[in-house]
Formats: sequence, structure tokens, C-alpha cells
Amino acid sequence: MSKPEPSLVECDEVRTRVDNRIGFIELNRPQALNALSLPMIRAMHAALDAWRDDPRVLAVVAHSAHARAFCAGGDVRYFYEAGRRGDVAARDAFFTEEYALDHAIFTYGKPYIALMQGVVMGGGMGISQGAHRTGGLRIVSETTKMAMPETRIGLFPDVGAGWFLARTPGAIGRYLAVTGSTIDAADALYAGLADAYLDTSAIPALIEALASAQFADAKDVLACVEGFASRTAPPLARPGEGGRSVTLSLAATRTWIDRHFAQPDVTSIVESLEAETEPGAREWAQETIRVMRERSPLSMAVSLEVVARAEGPMSDCLRRDLDLTRSIFDHGDIVEGVRARIVDKDDRPVWRIARIEDVTRAEVENMFVSAWTPDTHPLRHLLG
Repeated sequence: MSKPEPSLVECDEVRTRVDNRIGFIELNRPQALNALSLPMIRAMHAALDAWRDDPRVLAVVAHSAHARAFCAGGDVRYFYEAGRRGDVAARDAFFTEEYALDHAIFTYGKPYIALMQGVVMGGGMGISQGAHRTGGLRIVSETTKMAMPETRIGLFPDVGAGWFLARTPGAIGRYLAVTGSTIDAADALYAGLADAYLDTSAIPALIEALASAQFADAKDVLACVEGFASRTAPPLARPGEGGRSVTLSLAATRTWIDRHFAQPDVTSIVESLEAETEPGAREWAQETIRVMRERSPLSMAVSLEVVARAEGPMSDCLRRDLDLTRSIFDHGDIVEGVRARIVDKDDRPVWRIARIEDVTRAEVENMFVSAWTPDTHPLRHLLG
């Protein structure tokens, strides 16, 4: 008896189709900037499963139907409300299925191409960064706003992002994990978090070409995409935020980032920044301290440790991320952070540990204690 073919999952927020030997995943939840809901996660995973061994599909292209965002993250309100009502099972299900999807992309046997226009944050990184490991491409544009901003709401850079941040040049990954800073296309290429650049105005023509060109194999698909894209990004305007000075590029601040964020813990990073005296660097250091003072101290310490522990396989990183979601709800700041930043929007979170200097090593270590044994872990079957 032949094995039944995997079936696609119906979901209005994700459109999946095969056209011209390309599997297209189109995110379509504009009111939430394509933030991932559980039905979206399931629809994407089902499509990837259906296409994995299908010889009619040469490659996968993930993109947004709307210019403002590729994907702004996971559905924060969903797991916040689950946490508020104590629905641990619902919360675990969301993160377990999201991380399983991220792993499926990371280990996919066909090129996965992510068109990362607009906002690409949190869970959006989870469904795009793995493209690099498939032989595919992570393509940014002039509108790309990329970040793992989780410390702002008391979370940490999850979705396996720690694995990629740990492999950025110097201390860039540690800097991005702790501060949650937003970077543009040029920064993403410099940090190794993107592979190519394409103006948003050219995306429709690329999609049309992919749907009509003749492809003999996956190499032809990649050649088609690379024919539209560039390996460098043009210089873009860098406005400041909230009336502050112009944002500097990662390349321009790389020496300073390496100097300060190579320190062993968050307290040492702040002390190093406070001691900065070099002209230009001092102003940058003071602004960085201001940003860090607004973040959850415990989450920043955990985030630094997430990057430090990410030397192993992605499967280990994702299992650890799931462990941390339990800890961050039980002992961390996520519920308060989401309340203050997203629900009530008073922007005045009361963090469990108020000062960076008061976070102890023991408290950080305790956050990494798993709620499961290796044999019962929901992600125990992930490999690689």
C-alpha cells in the first residue's frame, strides 16, 4: 500500500500553492503585520511537509502579500492571554509548534527563499533565517526592519535566533540579543543575517518570473532569483528615533560593539559602556545604556546566555528555547512586559528585578532548568 501524500491545511492568513515547480508561501495577515498565529504555523508546516518529497517542487519561496511586513513575530497577545489565564497547555502548544516549524525550515532539503521586506522581527526571523542553511536565500530590501526585540517585553531571542546571532561577526550577536536594536538591509548583510538585496519595486517582477520561467532543477530557480538580487545594499538614509541623533550602522560601530559586548555579563557590559571616553563612541555608549535601562534586566542576562550557549545544533537551541518559555512565564517578566508595552501601552513595566546590577548568576542559571526530562521533552524528536 502506498503512503498517502501529506495534505495542505486551509488557512486564510497563509496562502500556499505550487506554481511552475515552486512552492509559494504567502503570508496574509496584514492587520497584525503577519504575526504568526497557530493556524498560520500549522498551514506553513503542512505545506513544507507536502512539498518535501514531491519531485514536482524544486524550491520554496516565502513572502508577504503586503509591503509593510514579512512577519512581525509570533502572536504575542495569544500567548499573553494564555499566560494570564494559566493555560500552560495552550502556551506550550504554540511555542512547540512554532519551533518545530523553524526547525523544519532550517533542515529543509530544498532551497527555501525568504523575501524579507518590511518588518522582520521575532518569529519572522524564525521563518526566514533557516533559508541560509537550505542552500536558499534570505533577501532584504530598502524597507527591511530586522530585530529580535524581545528584551523590551521581558522575553528573549527565541525561535532559534540565538544560533544565528552566535555566528555573527565579533560581538554583534550579543549586542543585538541584549539591546533588541533594529537593523536595516545593509546591517543585515554585514552581520551575515541576510544573503542578498532586492528593491521592493522588483519583487512583483521576480514573483512573475518564478511563476513563468523554465526550470530544470533547483539551481535554475536560484539563478533566476540571483539575477534580480544583489549581494550588496545601496546606502540608505538612517533617521534617528524619537528626535535622537542619526542611527549609526553596525559597520561604523563594530569596534565599539566588540569592545563592550564581549564582556562576560550584562553588568560588565554597562560598566564598560559607562567608562567609554572616545569621541563619538561615548555618545553611542550613553545611548546604548539608555536603551538597556529600559529593557528587562533578567531578560537581557538570559538573552546573553542564550547566545553564549548556542554553539551546538539548532535542535538543542530550540529545545532550550522551549524550556525558557516555561521559565520566563513562571519566573520572568513576559506577562508584565506585554502588559506595559502592548496591552495597556503605559510603557512603564515593573520588572521583577529592577536593576541590571542586581541580576545574579544563580537566577540566570535557574531560568535554563528544563520542565521536562530528555525523554518527555516536546521537541525531543528534533535532530540537527
